[in-house]
Amino acid sequence: MKQQRGFSLVEILVVLVILGLLVSVVAPTVLNRADEARVQKVYADFANIETALKLYRLDNFNYPTTEQGLEALVAPSGLDPVPRNFKQGGYLERTPMDPWGRPYLYLSPGDNGEFDLYSLGADGLTGGENQNADLGNWDGDDQDL
Repeated sequence: MKQQRGFSLVEILVVLVILGLLVSVVAPTVLNRADEARVQKVYADFANIETALKLYRLDNFNYPTTEQGLEALVAPSGLDPVPRNFKQGGYLERTPMDPWGRPYLYLSPGDNGEFDLYSLGADGLTGGENQNADLGNWDGDDQDL
């Protein structure tokens, strides 16, 4: 008799079942890590934007107004109060976007401090839980999903 080489159908099915079980166990953990990474990026972005805002204030004696927005960190605003000592090249390269592709929201004076930076989370709506929760610079970076 000639010996055949290869895998039987039963062996292939057993391997597919094992792979399916592994994916069903690992996938939720990996997906949850992606959500956590997005939230951590928001707080890292807040720190960078806050630094740029503080430098803007040092040069121009006040923070940009809500109407001027974070765009005032990229290019000088024509709205009052017009910056007197705008740094050549700006304070940020571009207007910052949250990990979900929307611009960060800015309020000056803020409800929680001199200015408020916030994101409405994955859903882009006020309120929510987990990845849809609103995130603000007043929260600190101790938020858990």
